[in-house]
Amino acid sequence: MNDTTDDKPAEAPLTGHALIRSYLNTLDGSPGVYRMLDAEGRVLYVGKARHLKKRVSNYANPRGHTVRIARMIHQTASMMFLTTKTETEALLLEQNLIKQLKPYYNVLLRDDKSFPSILLAKTHPFAQIKKHRGRKGEAGSYFGPFASAGAVNRVLNQLQKVFLLRNCSDSVFSGRTGPCLLYQIKRCSGPCVGLITESEYADLVRDAEQFLSGKSTKVQGELAAQMQQASDALEFERAAALRDRIKALTQVQQVQGINPQTVADADVIALHMEGGQACVQVFFIRANQNWGNKDFYPRTGAGADEREVLEAFLGQFYDNKLPPRQILLSHPIENDDLMQEALSQKAGRKVEIIVPKRGEKAELVEGAARNARESLARRMAETATQAKLLKGLAEAFDLDASPKRIEVYDNSHIQGAHAVGAMIVAGPEGYIKSQYRKFNIKDADLTPGDDFGMMKEVLGRRFKRLLKEDPDRKGDNWPDLLLIDGGAGQVSAVAEIMREYGVDDIAMVGVAKGEDRDAGKEEFYRTGKRPFALRHNDPVLYFVQRLRDEVHRFAIGTHRAKRAKSMGATPLDGVPGVGAARKRALLAHFGSAKAVSRAGLEDLKKVEGISHRLAETLYDFFHDKG
Repeated sequence: MNDTTDDKPAEAPLTGHALIRSYLNTLDGSPGVYRMLDAEGRVLYVGKARHLKKRVSNYANPRGHTVRIARMIHQTASMMFLTTKTETEALLLEQNLIKQLKPYYNVLLRDDKSFPSILLAKTHPFAQIKKHRGRKGEAGSYFGPFASAGAVNRVLNQLQKVFLLRNCSDSVFSGRTGPCLLYQIKRCSGPCVGLITESEYADLVRDAEQFLSGKSTKVQGELAAQMQQASDALEFERAAALRDRIKALTQVQQVQGINPQTVADADVIALHMEGGQACVQVFFIRANQNWGNKDFYPRTGAGADEREVLEAFLGQFYDNKLPPRQILLSHPIENDDLMQEALSQKAGRKVEIIVPKRGEKAELVEGAARNARESLARRMAETATQAKLLKGLAEAFDLDASPKRIEVYDNSHIQGAHAVGAMIVAGPEGYIKSQYRKFNIKDADLTPGDDFGMMKEVLGRRFKRLLKEDPDRKGDNWPDLLLIDGGAGQVSAVAEIMREYGVDDIAMVGVAKGEDRDAGKEEFYRTGKRPFALRHNDPVLYFVQRLRDEVHRFAIGTHRAKRAKSMGATPLDGVPGVGAARKRALLAHFGSAKAVSRAGLEDLKKVEGISHRLAETLYDFFHDKG
C-alpha cells in the first residue's frame, strides 16, 4: 500500500457574499432570527426575517447595499439561524439577542433602567404613599412611569401637602406614640395616633387616586366647596388649611408643565440624528398629565437610518416596560404593524403606534423633537471636549492611542473597619455609571488599614473575573488605562497582581497628592519610570483630578452605606426563624440584643410570639456555639 501526499494548497475559507450564498440551500421560508459572525466568532449583526431564505438571499447579492451593510457582509465568516413560529416571536427574540450580545452593526439602547412610579400601598388600613421602582408585586395602586426619581420626589412632596397621606413604613407607624414632624408641618394627617378616622383617611386616598388618574379638576372643585363650607361655618382654621391644599394642588399642575387635553395615556418619542450620533427623547403622558421626559443616546450600529434606529429603540425600550395605549413617533418605522402587534401582546390590550401630522399630538412630537435636537447638540459638544482630553491624556502618559475605557480605583475604610474598594469607568462619552463596581474587602488576614493589600485584592478579583468572562480579550470590558489612587507603593502592588494574571500590558498610572496633599501638585507614578507632574493649569490635570474625585466620592458613599448597614445589624440577625417582627418583640422585652444573648431559657419563653422551640433555638445559638 502506497502513501500519497496531496500537495494542493488548502482552499481559503468562504467569507462575505459567497459564504452567505452557501447557506441558502439549508434555509426555507420560516420566520426567524439570523446572526452574522466574523472570523473570530464575534457577532456582527442580529436580524429578524419573515422569510429567512429571502432575507438571507438579499445579503448574497453583491449589489444594492449601503456602505454599512457592504462592510458587514465583507466581514461575515459564518452565520447562525433560529426559526420561530411567528414573525412577532422573531422580533422579540431579535431584540433580546441584541441586548445580550451587543453586536457592532446593530442599534443598541445602552441606558435601559426601569423608571420609578408612585405607589399607594394598600396592605394596611391606612394606605402608604411612596416611590416605587421594579416589579409591581405589592398590593395597591401604581401611577407612572415618571422620568426620574427627582420628578417623583417633587410630585410626592406636593401630594403630601394636598392629601396628607403617610409615607412612613408600617413598622414605624405601629411604633408611634405621638405625631411625627410631618404632621407638625401639615404634610400628614396623623393616622398613626388616631388624629383621623379610617373612613376620613380613605376619602383622602380616593382623592389622591382621582388626581393621579387625571381627575384633578374634580378634586380641586371638591376642595373649593369644602373650603367655602368651612368659611360659612366660621371654621377659619379649617378653611385656611383647605386653601393651602388647593394652592399645593395648583403647584403640582404647574410643575408638570404641558398637560395635554386630547392625549390621556401615551409616550411621545422623537429621534434626532446628526454626525453619526442619535438622541431619542421620550415624554411620559399619563392621565392627561406630563410626568417628565428623558433623553437616550442609542448606539447607531455604525450608521443605521432613522427607521431602523427608532424601531430598534422601541423593541428594546419596551422589553422590560409596559407600553401605554398610544406611542407617538417623530418618524415612521419599517415594521409598524409587527411592532404594534408585539407591544399589544405584551400589554394585554391594544397599543397604537402613530406618526401624527397635525393637531395637539403633532405639537407634542415637535416639542420632543426640539428637545432631542438640543440634547444631541450639547452631547456632541461634550463628546468633542472629552475626545480632546483623552488625546491629551494619551500624550501625557505615553499611550499608543486615546483610551476608550479608563478604570479608576480607590479604597475606603476607617482604621481598617468596613473596608471597601471602588471602581469607576470613564470613556469617550464621559462616566459610564452602569459599569461602576464596589468590592467588599474579604481577606480576613489583611492588617487593618493595609491599603496595598486591599488594592491587590480588588485588582486581583477584577482581573480574575475579566479573564473568566473574556479570556481572549475581545470584548469592550477590558480597560486601556488603569488609574490608581496612590504612589509608588500602590503602583508596585498593582503591578505585581497584573504580572500574576498576565495582563501587565495594560497601561497603569498611580495618582498621588503632592506636597501638603494639595490639589494641583499631583505626582504620577508608572512602573519602571520616574514620577512626574503636569503643569498646574493643564486641562489633563484637571481631568485626572475629576476622575480621582469621582472614584473617591463613590468609594466614600459605598463605605458609608456599608457602615450604616452594619450599625443597624444585631446578633439576632443570624438566628434562624427570627424575622423582623420577632426581633422587635425580643428587643422590646429585653431592651437590647446583648440582654437577649444573656437571657435564660425560661425568660425567652415568656416573650410574646416566641414559641418554646424557638426559645430553645435562641438559647442554643448564644450559649452552645462551641
